[in-house]
Amino acid sequence: MNKLYRFIGVGVMLVFALCAQAQNNTSSPFSCLGLGDVNDNVPNTFRAMGGVGVGMRNHKVLCPSQPAAYTAMDSLTFMFDIAASVLWTQYRDDAGMRNKVNGNLEYLAIQFPLYKRYVSFSAGVMPYTSVGYDLHLTDSVPSNDPSYHYTMNYIGNGGVSQIYAGVGVNLFDWVSLGFNFYYMFGEVTNSKSVVFAETGPSAIIQASSTTVSTVRFREGLQVFHTFGDHDVTLGAIFETSRPLNGTSIAAESSQLDTVYKVYDVGQTPMMFGVGASYCWRKRLTLAFDYSRSYWSQINRCGSDVEGGTYEIIDPLKDRNKYAFGVEYCNDPMGRRYVDRMCWRVGANVSDSYLAAMSAPDYMVSMGFGFPLRNSGTTLNLTVEYGHRGQIASLSEDYIRVTFNAAVCENWFMKRKL
Repeated sequence: MNKLYRFIGVGVMLVFALCAQAQNNTSSPFSCLGLGDVNDNVPNTFRAMGGVGVGMRNHKVLCPSQPAAYTAMDSLTFMFDIAASVLWTQYRDDAGMRNKVNGNLEYLAIQFPLYKRYVSFSAGVMPYTSVGYDLHLTDSVPSNDPSYHYTMNYIGNGGVSQIYAGVGVNLFDWVSLGFNFYYMFGEVTNSKSVVFAETGPSAIIQASSTTVSTVRFREGLQVFHTFGDHDVTLGAIFETSRPLNGTSIAAESSQLDTVYKVYDVGQTPMMFGVGASYCWRKRLTLAFDYSRSYWSQINRCGSDVEGGTYEIIDPLKDRNKYAFGVEYCNDPMGRRYVDRMCWRVGANVSDSYLAAMSAPDYMVSMGFGFPLRNSGTTLNLTVEYGHRGQIASLSEDYIRVTFNAAVCENWFMKRKL
């Protein structure tokens, strides 16, 4: 029990660190739109398999994206998962090519049984959206005499974090139900300024601050069965739309005046996902996921402080995601270390939830699992390459390297005297 208290103490400290760091784990200029880049909350083990998870059921993997999978763990096991990543981003536009490097904590989660192998509990903290960009473009405006040179500055940071707690329950030894509760909070700031090099024209500054504080829920279902050497799992998840309970205050300032507008942040989207996985002899696993988020049904309106006419801002569209992954372990109980290692590859294709981005995003990934000797703990390394769609002449390529420690230890075994 003292070991559990120590882990909880360390976890509390890491929660505060993660909440502070999670707001800077992207450098994408695309995060300037909407609430930023959306995180699918897939554990690093499954990121190497293209980001699957809905139909995955692994007793050594803590999967917050599918609460029904919590019951896959052993009844004597405590699980602890923490991940960190390094992100290298390259984006191109009319001004040329730029590179950016970020490194941050990704998520923190724990899991343990509440009642034998029938009820399990999980909790953790992770980002929901991330914003982080810093662009500076120079140009000139021809005039009679002289020409005016100016710099356009685009700066944004922040994000929405979430703390979750969930429970999974086994029914009939072949059906599992799960439920996650999320508390979401955070602030996003965006600014755009036009600064002239010559005296005369005044600078123009547009800035906005968006705050969020709300709760949301996710339900999960898995149906699973073993046919000799073959394990088959079917899964589904569902979320209803929830208000974000926040506002966005925008201001446009010039030498003459400052105009304020107040916007409704909107809601989280209703979403569902389905997935399936097949495992042969605990060695070869194939998995496929599909999910859809109904961002187009979110109403985001605004007005000036004097109650002027409402207008739609940042039009959104539904987001579809297709993911496929493979994992292979030559012999999980083998004597040679290389036989116990896990090898993973995967890919996914998804739409952006931003209507301005018509081209799909795609990602390919690969990863390795390194089990520790005489322990249930596994160290996982994942490398992802992705390409983001275009807005006008802007495009983005990125490489993300993520490392996580998945601690899986027997803590609840009764000692014999």
